Amino acid sequence: MSLFKARDWWSTALGEKEEFDQGCLCVADVDNSGSGQDKIIVGSYIGYLRIFNPHPVKPGDGMQAEDLLLEVQLRDSILQVEVGKFVSGTELLHLAVLHCRKLCVYAVSGTLGNVEHGNQYQIKLMYEHNLQRTACNMTYGPFGGVKGRDLICIQSMDGMLMLFEQESYAFGRFLPSFLLPGPLTYSSRTDSFITVSSCQQVESYKYQVLAFATDADERKETEQQKLSSGKRLVMDWVLNIGEQALDICVVSFNQTSSVFVLGERNFFCLKDNGQIRFMKKLDCSPSCFLPYCSVSEGTINTLVGNHNNMLHVYQDVTLKWATQLPHIPVAVKVSNLQDLKGVIVTLSDSGHLQCSYLGTDPSLFQAPKVESREINYEELDREMKELQKIIKESTKTQDILPKSEKDYDDLRITAEVSPNLDVDSQAIDSEVRAEAVPSVTVKITLQSRLAVQKTKLSICVQPPLALTHDQFIFDDIESCGSKAVALSVFLKGNCPPAELEGDAVASYSTPTGIPRVAQCKFRLPLRLICFPAQPSKTANHKLTIDTNKPPVSLVNLFPDFSDQSDEDQVNVLGFQFLTGSRITLLASKTSQRYRIQSEQLEDLWLITKELAFRLEEHFKKQNSKDFTCTFSGSVPLQEYFELIDRHFELRLNAEKFEELLSERAIQFRAIERRLLTRFKDKTPAPLQHLDTLLEGTYRQIIALADAAEENQTNMFQAFTKLKSATQLVIMLISLWQKLSTDQVAILEATFLPLMQDTQELGWEESVDAAISHMLRTCLSKSSKEQALTLTSQLSIPKDTSRLKKHITLLCDRLAKGGRLCLSTDTNIQQTMVMPGGCTPIQESDLEERTGVQDSTTMFTNHRHLTKQKSKTDFPQGALEEAEKP
Repeated sequence: MSLFKARDWWSTALGEKEEFDQGCLCVADVDNSGSGQDKIIVGSYIGYLRIFNPHPVKPGDGMQAEDLLLEVQLRDSILQVEVGKFVSGTELLHLAVLHCRKLCVYAVSGTLGNVEHGNQYQIKLMYEHNLQRTACNMTYGPFGGVKGRDLICIQSMDGMLMLFEQESYAFGRFLPSFLLPGPLTYSSRTDSFITVSSCQQVESYKYQVLAFATDADERKETEQQKLSSGKRLVMDWVLNIGEQALDICVVSFNQTSSVFVLGERNFFCLKDNGQIRFMKKLDCSPSCFLPYCSVSEGTINTLVGNHNNMLHVYQDVTLKWATQLPHIPVAVKVSNLQDLKGVIVTLSDSGHLQCSYLGTDPSLFQAPKVESREINYEELDREMKELQKIIKESTKTQDILPKSEKDYDDLRITAEVSPNLDVDSQAIDSEVRAEAVPSVTVKITLQSRLAVQKTKLSICVQPPLALTHDQFIFDDIESCGSKAVALSVFLKGNCPPAELEGDAVASYSTPTGIPRVAQCKFRLPLRLICFPAQPSKTANHKLTIDTNKPPVSLVNLFPDFSDQSDEDQVNVLGFQFLTGSRITLLASKTSQRYRIQSEQLEDLWLITKELAFRLEEHFKKQNSKDFTCTFSGSVPLQEYFELIDRHFELRLNAEKFEELLSERAIQFRAIERRLLTRFKDKTPAPLQHLDTLLEGTYRQIIALADAAEENQTNMFQAFTKLKSATQLVIMLISLWQKLSTDQVAILEATFLPLMQDTQELGWEESVDAAISHMLRTCLSKSSKEQALTLTSQLSIPKDTSRLKKHITLLCDRLAKGGRLCLSTDTNIQQTMVMPGGCTPIQESDLEERTGVQDSTTMFTNHRHLTKQKSKTDFPQGALEEAEKP
């Protein structure tokens, strides 16, 4: 909105339900009074012709009766009014009125009144021309360089220019390639007519070319006219502006002239030869414009009205003023009224005629004085300290996960997992090679406290688990209403998952339009991915978990996997994954220990986690709050490193396959180009075994693509196994060092930063950067280690040796009393670390410890349970089997 409004000097409303356009307004001394004061001439589409001479007593007054000099209703609609020297034998100004089928020229005169009614004005018809074609608009000027008189040119709706030498008709010419009429003007400097065609081009036609061209007695051109090129109507110059034009005007100053064109989005200033002098992009849709000479040397001012009731004043392309109007102007003029120069006259399409000027009224408001008071600096210091304390408390980063605000949720989401597997499995396209792949039903319920809109429910489980449906959309949920959906979860990939948890997220909009999210987690049963099996006596990997409570029967812990009639299952239980792996769980008869053993390290994770979870639930039901699990064995880093190497090897293979595929694709395209050249050749040439080479390259590409796809599948399975082993290592470290929940969360964020593995950002470089950051900050030994040299980006390493050394160093510093935290308030002054990477730990940091020889025994507690307790603690034969090398 404009800061200033146009100051109303005089205004009036013309008639009722009348319509006006840009050609209906003209200002000139039409009565030839010689006073230099302009009159305002307005014609309407209804046929009313009005002439005004405003004389307001004070600015802002409405129209007085004596302001209207003349009002007459003509028979036909008035398309345009102009004032010029249109009568022969005299240089007085006359009024030209253009109707649809007629051109009339009037003389306006006034007689002094002898009575109080004042002066009287009348119009006298000087001559008229009946038009054979429907008129659109007109222009006038000294065509051909005549002196002391103006000729008139009328453009018809079908593209004919009709020229009149005052009382007589001169000639008519059709414009070439005409479709719709556009604005028309005349340039006296170049003696040419300028218009804008429906092709969005500014076209210029010389008057002399129009005069000597073939007469337009009929529209069609004959063969003789086409051959006589000298008589054809040709353009002097043309310019494509790329948009339709609303108006066109010529302004002359300093023996030069410029052509101004108002488009739908821009206005253009052109030279006489059609070259662009400058152009200005408009912010709003324009409605009218008026260029006029500026007081500054060499510049032109332009008034531009738009459909936002604004009037902008430009000096060339610079906006000098913006003012608000009470209406949308369709025509604008500048006139001299009552010795006031530069009055802006605007006309709306509904007949609001206003004379205004630019400026502002002085403001009489004075700001009151502010009461001065002394500043209490001690009070301000206390307030500042309190605010800093509040800010510090609110910006603590100890909590990694955001706290949920369930009390304020407009939508509550709950998930209920069926305790039994589906009778009819819903597994679809499963890759598991088992006889039957079970599925379990999960019921998601949405309960709304308020009316919510655009609710979208998304359910997610970690691959290789899959869902029968993962998205649901609800249009509206009423207040205190609920929606429930059911879906099934099953194992799709041919490897055990790293997690048996799922997430349900609902995004919705409140009645006020605020987007919000509600979420919940659900736990899937272990029976979904494994089934009871015979315990195995042999195992390569064994873990022993110690507790502070008496041993619990495995039949009570795992009722869904045990047979109540089998007494042997009290202390030993077997599990077999759907993918074929077998795990054995043993419970000590007298001590407080449990052993999990399997052929693969990653298979131990889910059973170990399930064991810890069910033990906690068992003792929680007995109101035992001090139950804890500990691990005093050795962290299996060597086996964990083998999984890292396997995953990294597959990543390197993926890069090699990508390079080979790129090379074979380039070779294939080169052979295709050569074959295409041979086939296009008019003289056939031998192929020289190019077809054989093309077929061989194609087979190589197919084989490489199959190998890359198989490697991608293997890499996904390796990453899933690596996540399972990583979760197991994190759990063992937390039980070994008795880490808090926050510290375990930091460890998980360090070792599991990615949900999926890609070639651009892989697990190895991400974990290496995270561990390096921990070793440089909360686990640093001296301030020297905190002098970071940040790298620009993460990239795939050459090998995994540095990552394995960093993991070993992390475990070593935790064993020596290091603690994980995110706060910078540690014993050693911390240095801010910016994201983007960390400098690798120096090799000397690892070599300074002489006791580190083997990563599998470096963290072994001398109270290892399998060597200290008696052999009668475990079922017969189980312990002897476990102690074999």
